[in-house]
Amino acid sequence: MFDKQKRTIACIAAHPDDEVLFAGGSLARHIRVGHRVEILIVASGLDSRGTASDTAHIQLRTHAETAASRLGANPPRHLALRDNALDSIPLLKVIKPIEAFIDDVRPTIVYTHHRGDLNVDHRVVHDAVLTACRMLPDAPVERILTGETLSSSEWQSADHAAFRPNVYHNITDTLDAKVAAMQAYSGEIRQFPHPRSSEAIKAMAALRGSTVGFEAAEAFMLVRERI
Repeated sequence: MFDKQKRTIACIAAHPDDEVLFAGGSLARHIRVGHRVEILIVASGLDSRGTASDTAHIQLRTHAETAASRLGANPPRHLALRDNALDSIPLLKVIKPIEAFIDDVRPTIVYTHHRGDLNVDHRVVHDAVLTACRMLPDAPVERILTGETLSSSEWQSADHAAFRPNVYHNITDTLDAKVAAMQAYSGEIRQFPHPRSSEAIKAMAALRGSTVGFEAAEAFMLVRERI
């Protein structure tokens, strides 16, 4: 995972800030060992709050670029599909541009959303990513991991598939980078005890880390791996 082998890592998130919340510490670790990290953000992140101005969209993209730079990653790519409405368009229209992204960057490891999240866009992106990353004979993807998004994964009702992690990444040395990246999203980060606060992000990292003997960790569910 975090070896010195030349690798390309892809993180495919529904909205700006999701990539930090579910995988920011791991992405920073990949970058520190020399891996190339490419981020794709599928939806705009603004439209569900009403008609957003061009200035607001530009500002949010600037925040996403700042967040990526604090992790050490390249600026994210954006599909800019309508926020909180991905279930209103044919799934194939979400799959196809993700397939094009996968074909372009050729990642061996892909991070995306947990299927059981409360947010509908997260669920659609999960399904689209798994379809786009079908492990065909010539496919580059070797490992697919889904992460938990604070203020979505934990808010789903009990009758849905719960997030039950089986992979833990040590982010003790990159937790500060994750928090700094989230702080770049000044319109998304909240005051404690909101789950998208700096304190809650650190608390979740400590909780996940204590499960496996690390000071801080990000937790994932392994969807599929070929070795």
